[in-house]
Amino acid sequence: MAFRLQLGKQRAINLIIKDHVIRFTEFKNSDGIQIHRCEERFLPSGIIKEGKIVDHETLIMILEECVSDWKLKNRMVSFLVPDPYIVLRRIKVPAELEEDEIKGYLFMELGSSIHLPFEDPVFDFHLLEQNNSNEMEIILFAAPEDIVTDYTSVLEEVKLRPVAADVSSLALYRLFHKLNSSHITDSLMMIQFDLTTVNVSIFENHQPVFMRHLVMDIDPTDWIITKNERNSGQLLAYSGERIEVLNSLKDIYSEIDKVMNFYRYSIKQGKQQITKVFLDGDHPWLTDIYTEMKESMEVPVTQLDNRTLQMNGEIHNLSSFHLNFGLGLKEV
Repeated sequence: MAFRLQLGKQRAINLIIKDHVIRFTEFKNSDGIQIHRCEERFLPSGIIKEGKIVDHETLIMILEECVSDWKLKNRMVSFLVPDPYIVLRRIKVPAELEEDEIKGYLFMELGSSIHLPFEDPVFDFHLLEQNNSNEMEIILFAAPEDIVTDYTSVLEEVKLRPVAADVSSLALYRLFHKLNSSHITDSLMMIQFDLTTVNVSIFENHQPVFMRHLVMDIDPTDWIITKNERNSGQLLAYSGERIEVLNSLKDIYSEIDKVMNFYRYSIKQGKQQITKVFLDGDHPWLTDIYTEMKESMEVPVTQLDNRTLQMNGEIHNLSSFHLNFGLGLKEV
């Protein structure tokens, strides 16, 4: 379930570009979650806004520095399509179609029987288990071609070789399933808290059934890059009033409740509800968010145990890199 640009057997590096940060990880060749390298570079505000590249020249300059410093030139790379542009649809197609014919069928139907909120999409699909002999059901993932092309062009400009574009919720679920396969519940809600956005997705029996992208009422320029006193790295600190973030989070909690009720009463007609919440993300206050949600929600709220993730044989706090790890678990 990814927007496959081309095929390749070589292991790709995993590069994630958000509005505020660039993160890179590389796995060791092993069966477990053994990380070889992790690197990050925070971005000044305004270079990327809500997933759209605004200042190409500056982004390319910073990426060139990253490629040089991290020694990534000419490497194959997997990346994520920005969450605001991802569309998920469950669609029925004729049962007589072979799997390799479905993409051609979708091309023909886009714009007529299949409607998306943008033209010229890049898309991929996943075939679901079939219970009807007359129709097959698929999950369609789509994004605007110009957004995907914008990112691939920038990566190629800095001498990287983009081979696959993936979806953040799928990458995160992949990691969750890898580390929690014995604890998968029927209806799992995954919530990704980033700096100014929240991505909510719901999975049933390992399949995504719902996604919603939420935006916090916070000025991203109020998050400033500061020195991490515990090491030589950097971190983000909020320069405004703390109550501003707390009020924005309160609004997000309310929206999450609405999503849970929509799933229970509109999608499932009151017959099923969310049974577990998995919280992740790179928000600097994620620990406080976790405590608040664990105390206020009626269903169990969990996070990944970083002790299962090791870099060069040692345990590190790698929570900001979870998306990269999930991206790296996908076969290119």
